[in-house]
Amino acid sequence: MEARKPYLYEAILSFTFLILCMGVGIAVYGANPHIPMLIGTAFASVIAIKMGFKWKEIEDSMFQGILQAMQAIIILAIIGVLIGVWLQAGVVPTMIYYGLKVLSPQIFLVAAVIICSITSLATGTSWGTAGTIGVALMGVATGLGIPAPIAAGAIISGSYFGDKMSPLSDTTNLAPAMAGTDVFTHVKFMMKPTLTAYAITLIFFGFVGMRFGADNVDFGAIEIIKQGLSDNFNLSPLLLLPPVIVIFSIAKKMPAIPGIFLGIISGAILGMIIQGANFGDILNVGYNGYESTTGVEVIDSLLSSGGLSNMFYSISLTIFAMMFGGIMERTGQLEVIVEKLVKHVKSDQGLIGLTMSTCLLSNMTMPEQYIAVVLPGRMYAQTYRDRGLHPKTLSNALESSGTIVSALVPWNTCGAFLMGVLGVSTFAYAPWAVFNYVTPIVVIALSYVGVTVAKMTPEEIEERDNLKLAE
Repeated sequence: MEARKPYLYEAILSFTFLILCMGVGIAVYGANPHIPMLIGTAFASVIAIKMGFKWKEIEDSMFQGILQAMQAIIILAIIGVLIGVWLQAGVVPTMIYYGLKVLSPQIFLVAAVIICSITSLATGTSWGTAGTIGVALMGVATGLGIPAPIAAGAIISGSYFGDKMSPLSDTTNLAPAMAGTDVFTHVKFMMKPTLTAYAITLIFFGFVGMRFGADNVDFGAIEIIKQGLSDNFNLSPLLLLPPVIVIFSIAKKMPAIPGIFLGIISGAILGMIIQGANFGDILNVGYNGYESTTGVEVIDSLLSSGGLSNMFYSISLTIFAMMFGGIMERTGQLEVIVEKLVKHVKSDQGLIGLTMSTCLLSNMTMPEQYIAVVLPGRMYAQTYRDRGLHPKTLSNALESSGTIVSALVPWNTCGAFLMGVLGVSTFAYAPWAVFNYVTPIVVIALSYVGVTVAKMTPEEIEERDNLKLAE
C-alpha cells in the first residue's frame, strides 16, 4: 500500500507540536533547542507513519535532509578550526586592536557601530562581540552621558552587521546551505542591500550622536583592552593578510572550502612566524580552540573561542533540524503548507516578503535563530527554484530576517542574551537597533527594483530541470 499525501491539518500539527516543544523547552525551562527539535522530529515521524510511510523511507528522508546540509556542516567544522588558528596567530586580536583605534569621542555612537562591526566580522559572532567589546562600550557610554538604550542599539547594530557578513559566522553559512548556494555567492549578493542598511544606520547614529558632548571623558576601559592586546600579542599589519586572502577568494569565486583552508594555512604560517607558535599549538587550537590568559576579563572572554569542538553545538543542531526538514519534505508536509501560503503570492517580491515574514514568525514561535533560518529555508527552496529564482535570492531573505530580527524578540535566545549582557530590556533598545529592523525593509524595497531578486541563468534552469527528471 502506497503512502498517501498529507492532509493540511497533519502538516500543521507537525509544526505546531515542534513550536510547542521549542517554546516550552527554551522559554520555560531554558533548555538548549536540540532535544525539543529531536522530539519534534519524532512526532513528525509518527505523522509520516500515519500517512502510510515505512520506517525505512522515513529514515532515508532524514539522511537525505542531513546530506543537503553536509556542505554547511563541513564549512562550520573548518570555520571552527580557522577561528582557533586566527586567534592563536594574533589575526583576530590585530583586527580588534585597529578597530578600537578608530574610536573618537566626537562620534562615539558611529564609532561603536564600526568597532562592533569589525569585531564581529573578525570573530563571526554577534553574541561574543556584544558580550565583550559591547559591555566595555556600554561603560564608556555611561561616562559620556549617552542613554543606555541608544548605546545598546548602536552596539547591536554593529554586532549583527559583522555577524551577517562574516564568512566565519555559522548563520552566514547555514542560510546559503538551506537555499542551495555557496557562502561566497551569498555574501557577495548581500553586499548592496546590507551596505545600504549599514549606511542608513551610520547616518542615523551620526545625527543622534551630535546631541552628546564628549569633553573630559575617560576612555580607560578601551585603553585597557588595547593595552592588553598589545602586551600579549605581537600585533602587525601583516596579520591582516589572512582575512584579505579570504576576501580575495570570495572576489575570485573560489569555492568556500578551499578558500577557508587558505585562510587557515596563511594564519598558521603567520602564527608560527610572528607569535612563535609551533605546529603542535596549531593542531591543539584547531581542535580545542584558543584559551586566552591575558588577565583582562573582557579580552579573555572574547578571545577564548574557536576550535572544531566548539562548533559541535551548531553542527548537531543543524543535523537535528535537517532530520525534521527531511521528513517534512519527503512526506509532502512542507509542500501542502507552502502551497497554501504561496497560493495568493503572484510576484517575486511577494515571495520574498512571505519568506521574511515566516522567518519572523519562526523567531517568535520557535525562539532560536538557527531554526528561523533552517526551516523557512527548506520550506521555500523548491518554490524559488520552480519560479526560476537563483538560490541566493532566498539565502539573502533568510539572512536578512531569520538572523538579525532574532535580536528584537525578547523571548528569543538572542534577545534574552543581549538583554542579559547589556543590561537593557529588548523593548528599550529595539527602536535604536536600527540595522536590525532597517535591513528587512531595505531588502523588500530593493526587490522592487530588482537588486535583491536574481534569476537563474538558462544553464542553471536546464540543470534544475535535469535534476527534476532524475528524481
